[in-house]
Amino acid sequence: MSSPLSAAPKFRMSKPDWLDSPKVFRTEVLAGLVVALALIPEAISFSIIAGVDPAVGLFASFTMAVVISVVGGRKAMISAATGAMALVIAPLNHEYGLGYLIAAVILGGVFQVILGALGVAKLMRFVPRSVMVGFVNALAILIFMAQVPEMHDVPWMVYPLIAAGLALMVFFPKVTTVIPAPLVSIVVLTVITVAAGIAVPNVGDKGDLPSSLPVPGLPDVPFTMDTLSTIAPYAFAFALVGLMESLMTAKLVDDITDTHSNKTRESLGQGAANIITGFFGGMGGCAMIGQTMINVRVSGARTRLSTFLSGVFLMLLCIAFGPIVSDIPMAALVAVMIMVSVATFDWHSIAPKTVKRMPLGEMIVMVITVACVVATHNLAIGVVVGCITAMVIFAKRVAHMVNVSGVVDPDGNQVVYAVTGELFFASSNDLVYQFNYTDDPDDVVIDLTDAHIWDASTVAALDAIETKYKQRGKKVTIIGLNKPSADMHGRLAGQLTGSH
Repeated sequence: MSSPLSAAPKFRMSKPDWLDSPKVFRTEVLAGLVVALALIPEAISFSIIAGVDPAVGLFASFTMAVVISVVGGRKAMISAATGAMALVIAPLNHEYGLGYLIAAVILGGVFQVILGALGVAKLMRFVPRSVMVGFVNALAILIFMAQVPEMHDVPWMVYPLIAAGLALMVFFPKVTTVIPAPLVSIVVLTVITVAAGIAVPNVGDKGDLPSSLPVPGLPDVPFTMDTLSTIAPYAFAFALVGLMESLMTAKLVDDITDTHSNKTRESLGQGAANIITGFFGGMGGCAMIGQTMINVRVSGARTRLSTFLSGVFLMLLCIAFGPIVSDIPMAALVAVMIMVSVATFDWHSIAPKTVKRMPLGEMIVMVITVACVVATHNLAIGVVVGCITAMVIFAKRVAHMVNVSGVVDPDGNQVVYAVTGELFFASSNDLVYQFNYTDDPDDVVIDLTDAHIWDASTVAALDAIETKYKQRGKKVTIIGLNKPSADMHGRLAGQLTGSH
């Protein structure tokens, strides 16, 4: 007789994918290092936007990257402190202080976990491709625009350094791809500026780097309903913006790597990462598209190791190699981000051949998405406006596909109207005007065999048609309803106005 233990399922730990080969391991490690170097000035800049100490942004980038590498649903995606999230919670910090900002980050994480559990990730299926392309192109433009201040009112040597950095990233991969070109560019330009004593803006000019690891603690706020009511609106906006950017980025990485990710797990993971980040005194964050593109597209990373190491290297560089990191010229990082911008932009989407073949409505959606994102510097607003525009254009297009044709019997006693198409609010509004109420015979048949009723607006339109014929002493019979349409019509017919 077998024991109960022998019948139990056997679980085996699968080998991490980054151990598949030394080449994969090396790629992931070097990618993590490049991302960490690029994260430092950005995290400091976002801290300035939020009005907090640079350490708050750097701690957020460290904890977000490390936690999401374990609990996230998209391998190789980088999550850290971001400008969009900083803008959402900056007013809270300016008015109430850092404690309230940290509390909002924790509550925002809780909201993200709740939204993830409710299945908010499934809404991604309603984002059209034209919005996705607009999102990517707007992002590339924003990444480039973020570099413009670093090229304005600076010593003239900054420009040749940027050009040298771009040249290295273009031509070095032709020599070897063993070491990521961005890392080579950063190291070479740093050595040149330090050895030659060239005075140009560097990472150290952005702010002081932390000298120790973050420690956990509770936010310094009164735990009252007043505090909750103050931070809740900011926390909810924080949660929505963070989830939208993260899910859109995950979808983008899915397309680039031709793999599928678990969007629900990513939603839950973003929430968990923000909760932990808040308890460690960080300003929260979400997926970073620029750094993710460095990791996935430029450096070729594909596993969780690169994400984990980007956070670990970030703290290691700040604490152990702070003075060296501070000497990295901003020109080197600007060159990297310009390269990322060029690689991110979907150039095929604006090629003359594509523009010529693409439906006008889809081009309009893409342009509106880009315009909204660039105007507001908020990816979430652009995506929402783009989706609404796409829905309106789709509704208008489908509405015109409804056709009504009437055939009178030879004896003149009956007319049969055949209705084809999808009947909903946009198409059914004109339905009432497609019938000849005065001249039709007394027996009117409306055949909906090739149509489908989607909403109450259509039932109301059919009620109105019946009423108009009834006023003229004529009888209407509706036939051909499929089961869902019959159920809706049977439930709502005659019940939509107070006159019945």
